Amino acid sequence: MPSYIHELPGWPNFRWDDKHLADQLAAVRHRQGRLIGRMEALGLGLQKEATLQSLTEEVVKSSEIEGEILDKDQVRSSLARRLGVDIGGLTPADRNVEGIVEMMLDATEKYAEPLTAERLFGWHAALFPTGRSGMRKIAAGNWRTAEAGPMQVVSGPEGRQRVHFEAPVASRLKQETRTFLHWFNAGPKTLDPVLKAGIAHLWFVTVHPFEDGNGRIARAIADQQLARSEASTQRFYSMSSQIRRERKAYYDILEATQKGDLDISAWLGWFFTCLDRAFNGTETILASVLRKAKFWERHSGEKFNDRQKMMLNLLLDGFEGKLTSSKWATITKSSQDTASRDIGDLLARNILIKDAAGGRSTSYSLVEIN
Repeated sequence: MPSYIHELPGWPNFRWDDKHLADQLAAVRHRQGRLIGRMEALGLGLQKEATLQSLTEEVVKSSEIEGEILDKDQVRSSLARRLGVDIGGLTPADRNVEGIVEMMLDATEKYAEPLTAERLFGWHAALFPTGRSGMRKIAAGNWRTAEAGPMQVVSGPEGRQRVHFEAPVASRLKQETRTFLHWFNAGPKTLDPVLKAGIAHLWFVTVHPFEDGNGRIARAIADQQLARSEASTQRFYSMSSQIRRERKAYYDILEATQKGDLDISAWLGWFFTCLDRAFNGTETILASVLRKAKFWERHSGEKFNDRQKMMLNLLLDGFEGKLTSSKWATITKSSQDTASRDIGDLLARNILIKDAAGGRSTSYSLVEIN
């Protein structure tokens, strides 16, 4: 008796309840359209800022779902350099950070281009520039082989991992990926593009054609299809951020779908609700972008040195933790005396304010803009 959907006789002829999902899909599409219209009214500069924030979240959180923690400053700097956004100081990025950034931008900026095996190989090689996943050597830039053994999809820490399902054997991959890519690039023209994003995500992660990185690539494919649905390279929300918040539900619905039949209505319903909740994050991004624009507009006639510009942008982008003179000196690679002078100047201009006493080191925050 088949254990997983890819073993069923009708695979991969998915079906779903159009009537049951129609209202939900229509509501998501309506909200998506309103969101795009709102963001397009911002102007190109603010759109780039919003895209930078959204893609930073997407890259960081997509890796975090798989248990890999990336340096957010490195991700942001790598994206800013490629998007042409001035963030007042760039942090050098590791090769693995550069790789996942390259993959995400290739997916979203070249959304109209066909998805091919060679393109997927490039994405996979970019994710694993050393040809290793941790300490383990893998076939980077190629499909997994029989020698790699059974491909199980797991979650949880080492030693307490939970197996959600097992992917098709390696001998099936050539045909499986050919079928998927043909559908993704052509497919029925009447299929709603957001619906197609949900199917593509599930289908690719079911096939699991690589030794590692399948989840991140599946989410990049979904992002490419969502960009197609909007006919835009600008990204104003992060699906992966929402999936990260709902990681247990994400793996639970994937497992339930894998062990069910070819009716994927429950998966698509979850995908739509997750996407709808991802749109909520746009409000936070919009508020941050507008706050930053308002700050620099208010201080447009004032002079700041490069260190001050860098640190003010970091604060405006959501500096993690408390800002102290020691952190200022470390980040700007300056002396403690220089950091104290920079901060003192901003205090005198009522741009920074001392936080209420709460430890051995004095910390500082931006004065709120009314």
